[in-house]
Amino acid sequence: MQQEPFFGLNSYHIALAVIGVVVILARWLPRLVSNREPASPPLMILFGAAAALLIPGLPTLPDPRQEPLVWELVSELTVIVALFGAGMRIDNLRMGRRWIPTFRMLAVAMPLTILAVALLGVGVAGLTVAGAILLGAVLAPTDPVLASDVQVGPPHEGEESPVRFTLTTEAGLNDGLAFPFVYLGLIVAAEGLNPGAWALDWLLRDVVYRIVLGVVMGWIGGKALGYILFKVPKGAVLAETGSGVVALAGVLLCYGSTELIEGYGFIAVAVLGLTLRRMEAEHEFHRRLHDFSESIEHALTALLLVALGSVLPILFTDLTWTHFVVAFLLILVIRPLSGWIALMKTGLGFRERAVVSVYGVRGIGSIYYLCYAGSHMEFTNEGALWSLIALVILISTILHGFTVGWAMDWLKVKKNVRGRF
Repeated sequence: MQQEPFFGLNSYHIALAVIGVVVILARWLPRLVSNREPASPPLMILFGAAAALLIPGLPTLPDPRQEPLVWELVSELTVIVALFGAGMRIDNLRMGRRWIPTFRMLAVAMPLTILAVALLGVGVAGLTVAGAILLGAVLAPTDPVLASDVQVGPPHEGEESPVRFTLTTEAGLNDGLAFPFVYLGLIVAAEGLNPGAWALDWLLRDVVYRIVLGVVMGWIGGKALGYILFKVPKGAVLAETGSGVVALAGVLLCYGSTELIEGYGFIAVAVLGLTLRRMEAEHEFHRRLHDFSESIEHALTALLLVALGSVLPILFTDLTWTHFVVAFLLILVIRPLSGWIALMKTGLGFRERAVVSVYGVRGIGSIYYLCYAGSHMEFTNEGALWSLIALVILISTILHGFTVGWAMDWLKVKKNVRGRF
């Protein structure tokens, strides 16, 4: 038996050390120039790419184009936890005018974005119709994972300004609402452009049935989990133990059971968070649960972003100048313009409309949707899709991550000026 050298450099241990260094640097370096919350997501991606290019001996991660399953599962779990956390953050859920901007962003801005991106995919990027529809669906939802800087604060902390409330509720709900369009892309890829053969089935099954079931299952799950946590047994309720593991198990149960009966699990866990937050609304367990789930979310997100950065050199092999055109048009024109149109006559001022329209960061959800589609069907333009999605995530996290502090200060200036008068 050959003895290994005492100072053998195991590639797995090198990878662990590199991940640790990248995450620490990404969170720490911005503090040298600013006291804001670190703009760490883009740095994790960039440092991950640099590590993959410069450090020898790192193990090669699975190519998401060839082996999407592991990427799909990790990104799915990350989005599940993030969507539940988004629902948990909302202290005040009363219906009324405050929900109008959210509904407008979901019903107007999101379809406009999907349509515009799909047209660009066909006309500029040279994708097939099915690939272009999938591109629009993948890039339409905003990301609840990477947009915490513009969302409401934890339970009992408030900070539910119209801008933060709209961006939080939009991100919490539009991930699930993008799924019908992902299915539409898969259907067109399989059956072609013949709506008469599949349109009614798609509308009834993928739009109506699955959305309604997701909402119902989330509400039932929230009520049932709240009953177990806060009601029974009296005098020894689980919420008093402070264990967030049980609640997280309830999230997984709700998501899994909803998917088993073909509902949208993403919608279910967001509604679960909203519903559970209404149970014993002032109980301190809600804050502990939020902090627990947020820690899991941040850990999974960090791993995914570093991993995405490490495979960027592979994904960018199919990158062309047209991808840059589509990416910048989406981030700088399509999302802001569609959001601005959607928010007309909602009562939001100029600055509020501008921030809501612009700050729709793309990220982990897009990775999941593309992995999901890739594992169910082989697309003609799959390499180009991955290059474009990775580019959009990189640009979006950089532009949004490094300007969000300025945008929030811009809103505060307006608020302070109003207060003096």
